[in-house]
Amino acid sequence: MTSRRPAPDQTFEAAFHARGLLRVAGIDEVGRGPLAGPVVAAAVVLDFARVPAGLADSKALTAARRAALTLEIAAQADVSIAEASVAEIDRLNIRGATHLAMRRALDGLPGGAVAAVIDGRDIPAGWPCPAEAVVKGDARCLSVAAASIVAKEYRDALMRRLAEAHPGYGWERNAGYPTAEHRAALQHLGVTPHHRRSFGPVRNMLLKNAF
Repeated sequence: MTSRRPAPDQTFEAAFHARGLLRVAGIDEVGRGPLAGPVVAAAVVLDFARVPAGLADSKALTAARRAALTLEIAAQADVSIAEASVAEIDRLNIRGATHLAMRRALDGLPGGAVAAVIDGRDIPAGWPCPAEAVVKGDARCLSVAAASIVAKEYRDALMRRLAEAHPGYGWERNAGYPTAEHRAALQHLGVTPHHRRSFGPVRNMLLKNAF
């Protein structure tokens, strides 16, 4: 019998609240691994008097549950979503572009934030407020879990729209990740403007076609 994964809680936010820092943003990103599309980050400041039930790592939720929770989060919390473009990913590398999207999400928060819990191993350089980086934060921290849900819902919807303009790559199913379907389409259909040219499979395809 397998043990159930512990649910995220507000331990990390409470530590900042104890220091008098009451508007704590959870920050998460989605889209580091795909071959196509932007990287997306979200920042969420929860109202702990009315936290939507069932917040969890977005990857552990069904698509229908993510969609429903996204609407609840938008109605009950302050939310900001931001992107770093394919061009910025290719120029800065994926880590730098991810940090840029995170900072844009923080800067776009209605009412701002005075502290942040950031999913991952490090805090972006020049971060403007006290912050804690938490590995697997989306599974451990309620605010980060909320950010992971809205970021994934936003990016998945974006990739479905891009799939309508660029059929054949399966982006409506794979969100730009390097599935067998996507890799085969690269071979047959070539590289689109939405592909990350600095990523190996895309770069190799461009080099192959140059000769």
